Order: sequence, then C-alpha cells, then structure tokens
Amino acid sequence: MTIYRSPCPIATTLDIVGDRWTLVILRDLLTGKSRYSQFLTSPERITTNVLADRLEKMEAAGLVARSPYQQRPIRNDYRLTEMGRALHPMLRDMCRWANQHIPGTWTPPESFMRE
Repeated sequence: MTIYRSPCPIATTLDIVGDRWTLVILRDLLTGKSRYSQFLTSPERITTNVLADRLEKMEAAGLVARSPYQQRPIRNDYRLTEMGRALHPMLRDMCRWANQHIPGTWTPPESFMRE
C-alpha cells in the first residue's frame, strides 16, 4: 500500500511522477521507445541505475507493464498501461506551456501533440 503525504490531488500525483525522470521516461514511451537500451539514448542521459529504479517504481505505481522479449539474459519491453497513457494530455500541456514561455525549448513531434 502506498502512503501519500496528503490527499491533495496535486501532491499525490507528484508523489508518483514528481521526480526528475519519470515524466521523461513517459515521454519516451509515448514517442515509441520500449526497451531499456532505447531509454538510455535520450538526450537527458539517465544513468542505468536510475533508469532501472524508475522503471521499477513506474511498474509498481501501475504506469507501465513489462514483458520479456528475450530469456538469456532476460530483457524486457515496457509499455504504458491505461493509467500511464492517461498522463499524455498533461505532458502535451506541459510542452505547450514550455514552448510558449521558455525560449529555446524544442517543439515536440506533431504525432506527440495530437489530441
């Protein structure tokens, strides 16, 4: 059972996705990445131990599901659950906000920004 710091919906959401990496991994999943090695190629340069920890926490929170695609050694594909996909509109809004207010932010692909 997860214990949240308060019943505030913003605080509880931040308890799940409020670290510096979870939303970046969600972005990568939404743009087609599904394997550990693919996440490591992102420009933010997440370290392997942090990536493993976040994917585990995201699975425990119900945001992603993993399934093995190789047995020796075991390697997994990660995919968003319905709960994880439901965060897409929030990520699109964050992109729009950053593009409007923070000079130099790149414009996400049209496929990502589509409703």
